Amino acid sequence: MSMKLDPELLLRAYAIGVFPMADSHDAPDVFWVEPKRRGIIPLDGFHLSRSLAKTLRSDRFQVTADKAFDDVMRACAEPAPERDETWINAAILEGYQALHRRGHAHSIECWRDGTLVGGLYGVSLGGAFFGESMFSRVRDASKIALAHLVARLRFGGYTLLDTQFVTPHLASLGAVEIPRNAYRGLLADAVAGAGAFGAIDAAGGDTADREVSPAPPSPSVGDAALGVARGTGAATVSGPISGKRISQLLTQTS
Repeated sequence: MSMKLDPELLLRAYAIGVFPMADSHDAPDVFWVEPKRRGIIPLDGFHLSRSLAKTLRSDRFQVTADKAFDDVMRACAEPAPERDETWINAAILEGYQALHRRGHAHSIECWRDGTLVGGLYGVSLGGAFFGESMFSRVRDASKIALAHLVARLRFGGYTLLDTQFVTPHLASLGAVEIPRNAYRGLLADAVAGAGAFGAIDAAGGDTADREVSPAPPSPSVGDAALGVARGTGAATVSGPISGKRISQLLTQTS
């Protein structure tokens, strides 16, 4: 019988810099991780290469948010060329699906001809977003998903994008490592803040020249412990946001 990861436990863990992993897909339990050196992508430091910017502006993919959260999680748990096993087990799947229903976990999806070809998912708490995993079935799909995520977080008033670890793939996009103590300081400030994941959707597709709207109040960890879900909310997509607009948001300076 596998352990249960309830949303309140997960939110408390993220608020202090800890996250769960499993040894394998079939592992009945999870273990808790707090890296000595933490990976982050500074939201003003995303590396948008010329080739990626060209792909982004071409709108080769249709990009959505929170339209296929479960499918994205399951795709992230599939074996990949660089790994034979996954750290996403049944307890993690169920726990993050529950977080998604409460508006604290979100996904970005990349589609081509109606088929899901890439995406990512993560956890939102205050002004912090914790990227959990990404996948790509065609070239550049996960990079485009990440570009959309960074633009969305910048527009929504977030201050921290946590990647947990830094891989060569993430480093090429601007991820850096920082010491645990430095991360804890950034985390405390971010969790005390407020981010609005769906702000870019509420503004509509033409977002490049708009100011960032103040994010609504985000639930405190105490609220989360009481099961109060408010503030972050699942995204409601009002229309497609073009790659050109995302590119402009990524290159705007504050």
